[in-house]
Amino acid sequence: MSEMPVPQPAYAEPSRRRIWQLGSGFHCSIIGTCLTTSELRQILLKIGLLGVDKETDHELHGRAVLLAGKRDIGSKLLQKALDRRHRSALFQFGKARNDAELRALWANAVEKAEIPGAYWAVLTHAQTTEELARHVFGEVHMLSHLVGAANRADIRRLRALEAENAALQEKVTRQQVQLRDAVVQRDATIANLQDKLGKAIASGQARASLLDAVEGGMAAQLIADLRRRLASATTNCERLERRVNALTTERDHERRFRRSVELVEQEQRAELQAAEQALEAAFPARDPVERGLPRLASKTVLYVGGRAHLVAKLQVVAEQTGADFVHHDGGIDDRSGLLEARVARADVVFFPIDCVSHNAVAVVKRISRQAAKPYIALRSSGLSSFAAALQALALQQHARVVSEQNAEIGPIS
Repeated sequence: MSEMPVPQPAYAEPSRRRIWQLGSGFHCSIIGTCLTTSELRQILLKIGLLGVDKETDHELHGRAVLLAGKRDIGSKLLQKALDRRHRSALFQFGKARNDAELRALWANAVEKAEIPGAYWAVLTHAQTTEELARHVFGEVHMLSHLVGAANRADIRRLRALEAENAALQEKVTRQQVQLRDAVVQRDATIANLQDKLGKAIASGQARASLLDAVEGGMAAQLIADLRRRLASATTNCERLERRVNALTTERDHERRFRRSVELVEQEQRAELQAAEQALEAAFPARDPVERGLPRLASKTVLYVGGRAHLVAKLQVVAEQTGADFVHHDGGIDDRSGLLEARVARADVVFFPIDCVSHNAVAVVKRISRQAAKPYIALRSSGLSSFAAALQALALQQHARVVSEQNAEIGPIS
């Protein structure tokens, strides 16, 4: 996503910012991260929007993002819902008095995986700077990509375990109902036999036949059969309970494993960031030939978005490959109308997925497809991602040129 400034309130705000006072680029991540779909649907139903009860989760999300930027009943209800849901995080972050304290609280929340409340609290805090807002926005944006990719298999496994657990719970419930019915039937039968026996003894009627039946073991056989059924049902219940306990333990293990994967992922992202910083610091002193950069002579490279302090270094990387470098920030400082013209004159377009606006990406894709020219989405806004993409592009161009030359020469007889 692009670097979006955090606007100051239009009037004196004594405490926190409201959602409609934040840049429109923040609304998508706030709605998707800090509110559940059910809460979002209830808010939109309360506003009275037509068709909300039949819309998909994605359509609800789009409506809410549009409402968040307007100061009316919709954005105020969203503000209240977010404040109510994340009350404890707002209280904790409300104690911060400067940028350093806010960063410390944010880092602690990320370590504990308590992202939604902390994200809302930081963006609306009165002391949040533009740089801090961009920082937390970038972390949340990348977390949504990386965690989703890393944990997809774990989530599928967890869902399967939960479904199996629910099925076993239902089976245990049925077994318990059957067991209770069998016990009730047994007690009723015994009570009926005892009642008949008592009446026969009291009245003196058919005493001999009843005694013969009892001696013949009919009552004992019935009771023994019911006891066997009861024992079988009890055994089945115990077996199912052991299975449920085993599945619960396995599910807990999967959750702990997923958490450890997330921690490793955080460490790797920190290492990558440190490597990027080291590359930026060492870049000016390195010789272009030493770096082995590919050649892209006569190619115009357009870079959309990115971070302002890296643009000059990105230009050096591109020009050392022989390409002409053109930059557009995605509509923040440059006029957004210039983007279409720059895409049209470029040979290839690059944009980093972690630092470019949705609108700029939509324009790039539309114009590039119409003109049948390539566009490349970079993993990050760092120098290494851009340099690697340039090298891959140059290798493709070189292979194509060699193939065309061989075709012109023809087979050697």
